[in-house]
Amino acid sequence: MRILRQAFLLTIISFSLLTLTSCKEAEKTVKVGLLHSLTGTMAISEAALCDAEELAIKEINEKGGVLGYKILALEEDGKSNPAVFAEKAKKLLREDKVAAIFGCWTSDSRKAVKPVVEEYYGLLWYPVQYEGFEASPNIMYTGASPNQQVVPAIDYCAETFGKKMYLIGSDYVFPRTANKIIKAQLKELGADCVGEAYAPMHESNFHEVIKEISECKPDVIINTLNGDSNYHFFSQLKQFERLGVKIPVMSFSISESEISVIGADKLAGNYVCWNYFESIEGKRNRDFVSAYKKEYGENKAIGDPIEAAYNAVYLWAAACEKAGSFDVEAVRIAAKGTSFDAPEGTVTIEGLNQHLHKTIRIGKINSKGQIEELFATENPVRPDPYLSTYAWAKGL
Repeated sequence: MRILRQAFLLTIISFSLLTLTSCKEAEKTVKVGLLHSLTGTMAISEAALCDAEELAIKEINEKGGVLGYKILALEEDGKSNPAVFAEKAKKLLREDKVAAIFGCWTSDSRKAVKPVVEEYYGLLWYPVQYEGFEASPNIMYTGASPNQQVVPAIDYCAETFGKKMYLIGSDYVFPRTANKIIKAQLKELGADCVGEAYAPMHESNFHEVIKEISECKPDVIINTLNGDSNYHFFSQLKQFERLGVKIPVMSFSISESEISVIGADKLAGNYVCWNYFESIEGKRNRDFVSAYKKEYGENKAIGDPIEAAYNAVYLWAAACEKAGSFDVEAVRIAAKGTSFDAPEGTVTIEGLNQHLHKTIRIGKINSKGQIEELFATENPVRPDPYLSTYAWAKGL
């Protein structure tokens, strides 16, 4: 009987020790949410952003974590639906109590999440270039603002190709606002918008649009299509080009990741404007590319939003270390002026609007699916999401 009692006591003690150990481990874990479209039309672009965020988390955890805590990622699928994004953001903040959310791609999804993070005072790290005219205290914008992509790209097109431009985009916030900016800029440049068309996010038939483009005879096509519509547009445009007519296209949402899916054969010879290319020279980028491909496969392409998503995790971790806390307000304040030696070059969070100082790059897609850099600013450019430094943009 005594032996049984001793065995029972030993079992209780062992269970208690295991429970205490488990509690200690739980206390040393900080949860973050990864919220992207893993299914639906935007999965072609967004799924890889989760990979980049997971890689950054793995690297940070291997170095000891943040403030001694290991990062635990909770992944949610926004399903290419803004309403689902809002629902999942609410779950992550209310139920899972995450310290931050890394997520979204389209402006529609970001705008759906924005009131949620503001109501529950969370912090969204948004990794994609966008149309600007926004600065929420609860969002950190690690992609380009319009003065870091749209405006310089249009200047380049006007100088390089000519002043007759055709605008095509998906029918949602970013393309419509970007094209509103572009039309005001064209007026300032003495250039013309010779045509404008918008397509639903799932659109696959562009024959009529391409026919209209051929009739308008633009010097360049400005493309703000998003998701798998790009595959159909460029496939059908390639058929048109076989007739002997080649019009250059400047795209704002096609990076190396999309090229690998759409096919370099359909995109080679066209142009993009971003802040990061996989082909950037330098040890920091080579190390990042090597680590990403080792983790996910040598054939995995790396585009600007992937790198911006990776940067976001590191910037959040640096802000937490600076604040000595995971508290959203403390982290938000500490983030101001925080810099990171990113694969694209040094990026710094602008305290006035929570966007990044970033280098602007324009490139041409080659037959191997890589982007060859044609132009880059000498230094990172200060973000101007409201285009307040451009007289022609007043009233937009």
